[in-house]
Amino acid sequence: MIEADVLLCEGGGEPIMAHPPETSSNNTLKEWLNEIKTTNKGIKLDFKSLEAVNPSLRLLGDTKLRQPVWINADILPGPNGRNHVVDAKRFLDTVISFFPDVTLSLGWTTGWLGLKCNQGYSSSMVQEMAAICTDLTQPITFPVRAALLRQSISELQWLLQQSNRYTLTIWTGEHDDYSVEDLLIIRESFDKSKVFYDISEPQDSAFRKAIGM
Repeated sequence: MIEADVLLCEGGGEPIMAHPPETSSNNTLKEWLNEIKTTNKGIKLDFKSLEAVNPSLRLLGDTKLRQPVWINADILPGPNGRNHVVDAKRFLDTVISFFPDVTLSLGWTTGWLGLKCNQGYSSSMVQEMAAICTDLTQPITFPVRAALLRQSISELQWLLQQSNRYTLTIWTGEHDDYSVEDLLIIRESFDKSKVFYDISEPQDSAFRKAIGM
């Protein structure tokens, strides 16, 4: 799958492809979606602001893609994360009004403190997420930061046990301190059909080699 970060261009207007702190781009979402139509890649739209959701989903509906679509936002503060999150209720209400069966990717804001002790996803964090998701009916994947997961295995195992619709997406930060050994422990701790990976190089190649792919 291909992930795209989506914002509204400065001063409003049409959705663009940009990741904060960058707020301008020559690439519009409309142009990007038209290019994606010619591929067989699924897409994950990662929304950094609530304002971009409605116009983006209108474009998505008009494009009529045939491939899988995931809709992502960080709706809760997580380990070392910012309190500035996308409002959960308004985000979910908007997405479901357009695409009631789309796969939701619902995450936590996180941070990495370098050499300092980094806490994982706490019981209260995963319980709050479970409470938000309990009445939803579509597939949901929870993006979790690989460097923070090893100390959160029991908490995230509990979260996955709450519904057979739930999965994890393991992602990695550019400067995070984690190893292939950490990824292997994660792999052995969860049902393999319930975990997706979004891992950068060179760890991705090393991980694939370690598991014989």
